Amino acid sequence: MLTHALHDTLHRIENAADMAGRPTPRLLAVSKTQPADAIARLAALGQCAFGENYVQEAAAKLALLARGAPALEWHLIGHLQSNKAKEAAARFDWVQTVDRERLVLALDAHRPPERGPLDVLVQVNIDDEASKHGCRPADLERLGDLVAAQSRLRLRGVMVIPAPHADVEARRPAFRRARQLFETLATRHAGVDTLSMGMSDDLEIAIAEGATMVRVGTALFGARARKE
Repeated sequence: MLTHALHDTLHRIENAADMAGRPTPRLLAVSKTQPADAIARLAALGQCAFGENYVQEAAAKLALLARGAPALEWHLIGHLQSNKAKEAAARFDWVQTVDRERLVLALDAHRPPERGPLDVLVQVNIDDEASKHGCRPADLERLGDLVAAQSRLRLRGVMVIPAPHADVEARRPAFRRARQLFETLATRHAGVDTLSMGMSDDLEIAIAEGATMVRVGTALFGARARKE
């Protein structure tokens, strides 16, 4: 099942990129709520980047997968409380949900020097939803500048989660605004190269609008094992 799911997902991504005339984005497999053995099976098929929502859930999986598995790249894609910044900075390769100054400073302070810089995306609340985390679009440049100024962080770009309109085409304007913000940030910082947006049900639209990374869970693993 995972073999076919990965093949189909990669085909969707490549086809969408070809149709849009854009480079093929990276696939981030969203493994939150999935057991370590499912991640190991997908890793054995060649998928190396995985996204987790919770620091503690991820820590248990990292411990189980540290032995005998291919080298994996771990992204935190869930909201991060400042009191979890120390553990997140030590365990993850990327944090995609940086949205406030306090978190920037905490991650930089706690990143182990021997691990090298932590790759960071600034999460923007692109549709100004009260229920979502993320900085305001107007605050992106200021927060991006702060990330770039830290010695143990590396600014890589922007992450967004548009409002979940039932009509996925209605999400296109948000993706387009995100690309514009990303391009502006990239003119300020040479290392900015990642626009993380698009999921299982809307990745084609996200890719057409410029996503360089898509976050896919359901299309790979099926429906979540439990409700969060």
